[in-house]
Amino acid sequence: MKTGTQIVECVPNFSEGRDMGIIHQITEEIKKYKGVKLLNVDPGEATNRTVVTFVGTPDEIVNAAFDAVKKAGELIDMRKHHGAHPRIGATDVLPLIPVSGITLEECAQLARDLAKRISDELQIPCYCYEAAAFKPERKNLAVCRRGEYEAIPEKLTNPDRQPDFGARPFDERIARTGCTVVGARDFLIAVNYNLNTTSTRRANAIAFDVREKGRPMREGGTLTGKILKDANGNPMMQPGTLKCTKAIGWYIDEYGIAQVSMNMTNLNVTPLHVAFDEVCRCAAARGIRVTGTEIVGLIPKKALIDAGKYFLEKQQRSTGIPEEDIVKIAIKSMGLDDLRPFNPREKVIEYLLEDADNAETPNKLIDLTVKGFAEETSRESPAPGGGTISAYMGALGAALGTMVANLSSHKRGWDDRWSEFSAWAEKGQAIMNELLHLVDEDTNAFNRIMAAFGLPKGTEEEKNVRNEAIQKATLYATEVPLRTMKVSFEAFDICQAMAETGNPASVSDAGVGALALRASILGACLNVKINAAQLKDRDTASQLVNEANKLAEKANEIEKEIHRIVESKIN
Repeated sequence: MKTGTQIVECVPNFSEGRDMGIIHQITEEIKKYKGVKLLNVDPGEATNRTVVTFVGTPDEIVNAAFDAVKKAGELIDMRKHHGAHPRIGATDVLPLIPVSGITLEECAQLARDLAKRISDELQIPCYCYEAAAFKPERKNLAVCRRGEYEAIPEKLTNPDRQPDFGARPFDERIARTGCTVVGARDFLIAVNYNLNTTSTRRANAIAFDVREKGRPMREGGTLTGKILKDANGNPMMQPGTLKCTKAIGWYIDEYGIAQVSMNMTNLNVTPLHVAFDEVCRCAAARGIRVTGTEIVGLIPKKALIDAGKYFLEKQQRSTGIPEEDIVKIAIKSMGLDDLRPFNPREKVIEYLLEDADNAETPNKLIDLTVKGFAEETSRESPAPGGGTISAYMGALGAALGTMVANLSSHKRGWDDRWSEFSAWAEKGQAIMNELLHLVDEDTNAFNRIMAAFGLPKGTEEEKNVRNEAIQKATLYATEVPLRTMKVSFEAFDICQAMAETGNPASVSDAGVGALALRASILGACLNVKINAAQLKDRDTASQLVNEANKLAEKANEIEKEIHRIVESKIN
């Protein structure tokens, strides 16, 4: 999806997790919309529930969600539904989540409008929760769903518990579909912690230890004492240790174990790795081990990156390693593959969006093999050319400096310096990734020029539009290699630091890295000049060329200094 587009995520939970034929018919309704991408379908046999995740533009997301609710209402009969998870309807809960270009408040209005439409057109009563709630207490999903499906007849007759839309006497239609809870919220992680016990009571005890709500306070502080109540007759609660979490314990027949099932509503307050460690601590205090973690639905990449770095730092290992390796550490540290294989490409929302975008724009240069990249460059087509190769040389130079930093971080006897080299390696990874982006961006810039030259020029107006497009594309094609120069220059600091203070056995690698950076900068400089020569705005062209020349001059000087350091260390 293009940058700047409003993107909303929708994560409906359907009360069917065993009949894949029904699930398929529901998801086919979602896939009808071109502006929507179905990212994940996660059925659970024990919970008899399927979590579906899709993203798209607001209007199409709302329409796809409506059609999915309609189909679920036709296929799922709540009178026959049984499962381990709380539920109130065929489409149990339907949250809208802002991803980009749209606010939570805007999603809340979309949710309210959708709830009214579901009620009016499908005769399915709806509650609104979280940011879309009309009543403060209904921000909490558990309040809307209290009593579950079985309590619906009573709730429909109680003015304080009636749905926000579609309240009417219990009838055959409601008996079949139940109610739906529609809302808007920030990103939530649904996670289950696997325990080496079959005891639901002990799983619940751990859940009460950690969840923000905690547990009821009892007389004498015992487990069997009378529950203490406040002046209004409500139980007095002893808060748990983890803010922004909700948790219960349950037993899962499918796995033959008990779990602590948790919803994490604010990862900035309580990150995934913090919750994992705390559940492990509380479980251990009760003689129980956490054997692994099950992610339900999707997870934001940041949660895994933060976790991977956290566990690496506990080991005093460098965090400046490839993203894929950091994610792998997170998976193994928290046992995300305990019950079944965990594939990040299928569970991480950013990777799914990335793969969807790549499917629309295949043949990226950075996805080629080393051999394939060289062969593609050698062909008679003008792109990829010198600018692309310059960016790639810069990426290799940054990679070499990063390699030396990581080797230094893990050098025997240098354990007290691991964080120093880890910081350098993190900087190197960021520079390398930006230069890899510029590998394809330089070719894209050239293709923009070619596309502009292909515009019609039959009339004077068409000629003017074409000439303006050519100039804009040429300016961009000049700015991209200049950006390559600037980013590559940042990596000199890493190579120089590694030549001076890094692992002496790898000093030559730091030297080669500096040479690659110099080649990147001088090569990109040539591309700045040849493209700037085609600009009609000579003041802008002169400014860009002067900036490029200064960077090239500085690159020559610093590479010579790094080379001198490397030679002195070798000799």
